[in-house]
Amino acid sequence: MSTEPRINDRIRVPEVRLVGPSGEQVGIVPLAKALELAQEYDLDLVEVAATARPPVCKLMDYGKFKYESAMKAREARKNQAHTVIKEMKLRPKIDPHDYDTKKGHVVRFLKQGDKVKITIMFRGREQSRPELGFRLLQRLADDVQDLGFVESSPKQDGRNMIMVLGPHKKKTEAMAEARALADARKAERQGRVAGSDAPADAEEDDALDAAIEADDALDAAAEADDAVDAVTEAQDAPAEAPADEADAPVEQPAASQGA
Repeated sequence: MSTEPRINDRIRVPEVRLVGPSGEQVGIVPLAKALELAQEYDLDLVEVAATARPPVCKLMDYGKFKYESAMKAREARKNQAHTVIKEMKLRPKIDPHDYDTKKGHVVRFLKQGDKVKITIMFRGREQSRPELGFRLLQRLADDVQDLGFVESSPKQDGRNMIMVLGPHKKKTEAMAEARALADARKAERQGRVAGSDAPADAEEDDALDAAIEADDALDAAAEADDAVDAVTEAQDAPAEAPADEADAPVEQPAASQGA
């Protein structure tokens, strides 16, 4: 069933409550009179309240109205903020370089207005030292406190310890800043193309595109890091039981009575 309102000759009622082009109330008039006024103003007669008695109709440019409504809906969708929870996985004994890389991903996620779920994965004997994971999470929270806050305190969850960081900046604010930056870059690029230094500007544009591609590559790298951690965890899981068994004392066979 169509959700579009009836217009002009599609309206099938004897009379309507008419609203003028500027929103003024004309009153209840016969449908023929309303259609005559629409032709006189070179506008459409649009049924805006079909369930009213009599139905309410308005004189308007229906094509322009549909276009403006579509643009408003598009702008509303653009400004919608979808809550996204990113995830970053670390080991309790992570080396400094890997820690800086992971922290860089967390910083970027928080700047984008996203929440970040930090997971510390324990393996083997590390499970008996949960304080290592707690201290690492506390260190990370302190390092990014200018951009985010601890939304969910560290909690043990089986072999893992989990903490959630929330951004100080709202998603809508981050989106607005990113859009403003993109518009500024676009305007700057157009201005440079119109200038006389087009060859040099082209090189700068290539550098800018490369920077954008590098940012996308960082997202892919973060996902790759998580995939590697997941594979490593899966490989470590079956190896723990034999390791524990190896630590158990070996029973010596009983001496034979005949000996």
